[in-house]
Amino acid sequence: MLTANVGNADRIIRIVLGLVLVALVFVGPQTPWGWLGLIPLITGLAGRCPAYSLLGVNTCSRT
Repeated sequence: MLTANVGNADRIIRIVLGLVLVALVFVGPQTPWGWLGLIPLITGLAGRCPAYSLLGVNTCSRT
């Protein structure tokens, strides 16, 4: 099974950053680059980051 590798502080930062970037699609400069915010948003909500798995990083206190 997939285990969580993103800690609470990391998750909050990812979710906030993702929401801000996605909001740029609708307000502000309205560029399609804001859709890149879905990546940190999804990884923050899921609690799992594929890049962390490849690099062997784990910010989650539980394993």
